[in-house]
Amino acid sequence: MRMEDLDPDRCRTEYAQAAMEDLRWLGIRWHEGPDKGGPFAPYEQSRRQAVYLGAWHRLLQGGFIYPCRCSRKDLAAALSAPHESGNGKLEPQDDEPIYPGTCRPPLGSVPPVSAAAGLDPDDPRGTNWRFRVPDGEVLEFSDLNLGLQRFQAGVDFGDFVVWRRDGVPSYQLACVADDAAMRITEVVRGADLLKSTARQILLNRALGFEDPGWFHCRLVVDHNGRRLAKRHDTLSLRALRARGLTPLDILSADLPVEA
Repeated sequence: MRMEDLDPDRCRTEYAQAAMEDLRWLGIRWHEGPDKGGPFAPYEQSRRQAVYLGAWHRLLQGGFIYPCRCSRKDLAAALSAPHESGNGKLEPQDDEPIYPGTCRPPLGSVPPVSAAAGLDPDDPRGTNWRFRVPDGEVLEFSDLNLGLQRFQAGVDFGDFVVWRRDGVPSYQLACVADDAAMRITEVVRGADLLKSTARQILLNRALGFEDPGWFHCRLVVDHNGRRLAKRHDTLSLRALRARGLTPLDILSADLPVEA
């Protein structure tokens, strides 16, 4: 059990405790975790900053990342028009829209990281840091559930954030660093994160890590075919428990999904 509680604004101790309680009620057990300890502790990402900082240093020294001072407002303005890919097709927006390259340095150049440049080579805070993807490279991997997957860097996804200006490492960097440190051999997650796998393959390569096996499963959806999210509180485990459902009800194919 690894608690991915990086965002201090959205993650609270009581939420983490409730999540573990709900999973235990559902019948899920784990051998290592925040409540049990284990050889790769701590198991809360909020306590593993040193691990992520080490990975950030390696990416910086290898010339894989660059500082980006674009704010969300800047990016929203640059991306206000539909994104057009290199083949002329309109692409739907990803969870992280394709970066327009505003702060991207010329290929082969490494931006200065020094106090004179307003950057601290030992502290990533104060600016966003992006991983420069190899434009045009096709990334393929065999998903253990969905078969062969194929994404093109610069077309399906662009330069992505690995560290935020407020001092929080990204999901992509934290998961890659933790999977390697905890010797994870198989990653199971939702099909909505297939592009994240392509990004993480690039990070693994840059950091010298081996890729785990990947298994992307279909999402649980409501009666309208929309995936369940935090806003669907009436279908949370806690709410279903309160309605009198049993773990067997929830794990069966007959789960009522009407909100």
